[in-house]
Amino acid sequence: MGIVRFQVAISLDGYIAGPMQSLENPMGVGGLRLHAWAFELESWRARVGDTGGETNASSQVVEEAGANVGAYVMGRNMFGGGPGPWANDPPWMGWWGDDPPYHTPVFVLTHHPRAPLEMAGGTTFHFVTDGIESALSQARAAAGDRDIVIGGGAETIREFLAAGLVHEFELHIAPVLLGAGERPLDAVGDLPLEQLRVLDAPGVAHVKYRVLRAPVA
Repeated sequence: MGIVRFQVAISLDGYIAGPMQSLENPMGVGGLRLHAWAFELESWRARVGDTGGETNASSQVVEEAGANVGAYVMGRNMFGGGPGPWANDPPWMGWWGDDPPYHTPVFVLTHHPRAPLEMAGGTTFHFVTDGIESALSQARAAAGDRDIVIGGGAETIREFLAAGLVHEFELHIAPVLLGAGERPLDAVGDLPLEQLRVLDAPGVAHVKYRVLRAPVA
């Protein structure tokens, strides 16, 4: 069986998105600065269907993040479309265009039912209305022996950590101070962690941890 993991770009003061998030500015004020290190990478551009870019110590991290993934779980805000019932005119299809970068089943936590959304490239979004345990169970069935990645946002990461459902996570720490926004590590309890590695790269430090408390099956 694969592990449950996440990886996220985070500011020095613990935010993964800035204040004043909106459909027009989903990362909030200053939030895109957290990902500046990734946008120039050849491995990142390949994942989003682009070409060119450079190779450095972060390339390994980006390649590992997308390896051995059998399913994703994400929150409603990460998928987008605004709060409340789903709009139908036009229907919200996500932030990523016709061919999202997941290429596996994605389970979206929401309070509002919606039929599965099949996209190009093997991505199908399934909308789960009965909580993280149900989403994880469905993701395990879809993933088989591969890993399940928690795609965000902050509230979903907090829920999975607090419930003891995460095996490993990696923080991409950018030299940025946002001052406000969304924090994924608040109120998750006293997690015993083992530091697995630290990689220094241009514009970012990558730190990977294992959660020592045995995750709930």
